[in-house]
Amino acid sequence: MAHPSSSADPIRASQPLSLRTTGWADYALLDSGGGRKLERYGRFTVIRPEPQCAWAPRLPASVWKSADAVFDATDEDEAGKWRFNQQPPETWPLAFGDVRFHGRFTAFRHLAFFPEQAANWAWLEQQLAAREGQRVLNLFGYTGVASLVCAAAGAAVTHVDASKKAVGWARENAALSGLSEKPIRWITEDARKYVQREARRESRYEGIILDPPKYGRGPDGEVWRLFEDMGEMTHLCASLLSENASFLVLNAYAARISGAALASLLGEAMKGRGGRVEWGELTLGEQDGNREIGLSFFARWTAA
Repeated sequence: MAHPSSSADPIRASQPLSLRTTGWADYALLDSGGGRKLERYGRFTVIRPEPQCAWAPRLPASVWKSADAVFDATDEDEAGKWRFNQQPPETWPLAFGDVRFHGRFTAFRHLAFFPEQAANWAWLEQQLAAREGQRVLNLFGYTGVASLVCAAAGAAVTHVDASKKAVGWARENAALSGLSEKPIRWITEDARKYVQREARRESRYEGIILDPPKYGRGPDGEVWRLFEDMGEMTHLCASLLSENASFLVLNAYAARISGAALASLLGEAMKGRGGRVEWGELTLGEQDGNREIGLSFFARWTAA
């Protein structure tokens, strides 16, 4: 199926957006400084490394010392281990709007979701609010919060992740949210292989979320490297968009990437499709005060 012909290239926003998440009922960035951040995940307070926080903490040291969990890093990536004041439960329930999911102290310093993505979740809800039944593909979907946000908004979702454990957690989150009966396909497969096969099948989607890691491995040893593979993957995703497509979202956490670079890639992939490309940074803002932390870069194409 060919895409509609158009001589119009996407209009690229001239200025970046800073999409700031300031927290919600089950999450807050309480304080930051000294290379660390103090956060609240439901009933637990957590300290994690954040090298970019070169300023001094705002709250007293006693508040930091009372944290329930501290992650001690052993390198600049994600390795390290947790220390706890007392043994925590394996999981505990959290929510974002109508979507519920489990918090977990994973071995990779995060808690089984990325709170700065709340800005993207809210945007996805807006995109899908008046478009019941849109087909959405979520690649590198991890524990599925974005998939569940889309499903709750009425989309038919295909969730793809190479990790059997992550897909299992995503299914548990769907059950916790009361969304198990929604049209969600759970696919445990290398994302690139899946997209290549969908392209051969001429499958089409109205929305695609591409949120890959800097480096990863598929279930059969496939290797993903962001800088080597993001270009081909973005073009493949663009080829899967239907004539009535609404959006294509790119997100990346690598320090050497930028919103401007992602916007350039996305604009090239969407040539002839018209629409608009916005780009920028996802940030977390402290609960009280003006300080914020930039955590990932994004670019997103919309048809209108």
